[in-house]
Amino acid sequence: MTNHRLKSYFYLFIVAVIWGVAGPIIKYTLGGISTIPFLVYRFGISSLLSIFLLIPTYKSIIKNNILVESIIFGFLTSTVALGLLFLGMEKTTVLDMSFITLTAPLMIAIGGALFLKDRITKREKLGITIAFFGSLITIIQPIFENGINIYQITGNLLIFAYLLVNTVSVIMAKRLVRKGASPIALTSLSFIIGFISFAPLILFSDSFSLSTLTSLPFPYHLGVLFMAIMSGNIAYTLWVKGQKTIEVSEAALFNYLYPVFSAPLAVYWLGEKVTLAFLLGALIIIIGVIIAEYKKGRRSKTL
Repeated sequence: MTNHRLKSYFYLFIVAVIWGVAGPIIKYTLGGISTIPFLVYRFGISSLLSIFLLIPTYKSIIKNNILVESIIFGFLTSTVALGLLFLGMEKTTVLDMSFITLTAPLMIAIGGALFLKDRITKREKLGITIAFFGSLITIIQPIFENGINIYQITGNLLIFAYLLVNTVSVIMAKRLVRKGASPIALTSLSFIIGFISFAPLILFSDSFSLSTLTSLPFPYHLGVLFMAIMSGNIAYTLWVKGQKTIEVSEAALFNYLYPVFSAPLAVYWLGEKVTLAFLLGALIIIIGVIIAEYKKGRRSKTL
């Protein structure tokens, strides 16, 4: 195992810890500040740091003629993906989010096979199909608990949409880094684009005023700071760096660690309940994941 591969594993493990606890922190902080002000506040902090980080690294984007692609990546990664994630978290539970996101590596495996020529076996296809069926159960499981709960189902669908956009971001990150883009430059540009695109929405937000921030209790400020710096600039830079020397499908395996950190916090900190319908969906997802990721013999049957 090479040093470069070990570094990628280390970076991605740190990211898994940070993003694993990020879900409960987002949910908690949304209890004090709504989505749009939260995102503008978060991106504002990240952008201040990003400006200083972008100055010495932007040439890696310019000299490789990938500015337009980098801007599209930044818009998808920050504005679209995180917008969907935060809107979804406002409506659903951390537990639902944790297990729906278990399908992310499988989506990324499909994307890697289609666009980066990564290989995928028939066993993986079967596992992916089963996992997506379990994800569907998890998405609609509020129906079995409280009747038709459109609010929570909408949240689950937004989380699933976030995963689709995130898959595109992963593929683009891999391609951009291969073309010579600096991970720090890509991350910094993403947060600046996120701030520029979300800031005007404040004008249409009835839930925001200057007093919103000045009167916000200190724990909620800490939640925003964690999301801006730890889950933002630091984690995203490590995430892009981690994609550099290993296949996207292999890097995505670290996504399976997220519920290890998020689920216990959801139950013990946020007081979320584990229901029978939720367990059924989670179990089917896990079975699908195990089948998809269980490698037996050489990968001779590919797409």
